[in-house]
Amino acid sequence: MNCEACQLKELEVEHFEISEVLRCILHTIVFLRALGLVQPKDVDLELFEITYVQCGVVEVEKKIDEKIEHFISWVEKHPNKKSQICLSFYEVKSKQPSWFTNKTERLYWEQWYVNLNVTQRPKPYSGKSHHTKMVVDPGESASEERSSRRAMLEASLGEVLSQIIKFVNEKKDHVPPISEGVIYFPYEITIPRKFH
Repeated sequence: MNCEACQLKELEVEHFEISEVLRCILHTIVFLRALGLVQPKDVDLELFEITYVQCGVVEVEKKIDEKIEHFISWVEKHPNKKSQICLSFYEVKSKQPSWFTNKTERLYWEQWYVNLNVTQRPKPYSGKSHHTKMVVDPGESASEERSSRRAMLEASLGEVLSQIIKFVNEKKDHVPPISEGVIYFPYEITIPRKFH
């Protein structure tokens, strides 16, 4: 079976942005691959001027939130590392029954790689060029830097959402036939175990 993979553009995020960024990306992918009757739910991000759509299915929201919590715990144990979350869609197929077993297997048909670089913000006055400008109000320059960084992340997140939509619109041949009454394809979200 052909498994399509999409490597999403790497995003540089701060710890407090992880949850919102991942929720936006993962829900967008699951929503765009949803089937049947879902109750679309618009969600406005608190940190960015971006609105995304969720399926409006409680189990999906719980599963995504749970995986984001696991990922945040992983990041706390492995600071300053680039990391990747993989969202995989699959079909469940029954294997040929043998004498003692009646097993099923997962046939993966699509994988999305969400790449994050979680940064620790430097403390004020940390090794920045001392001799370029005389700063009258160091608090203001730090907040200006933060808002320009936030604007860059918002633009990058918008690019990732466009990348997702483009991929979904262009790559359709590998999507398996739909079973009646199914709202969304089975999927799993894996977080890093060990990364270099």
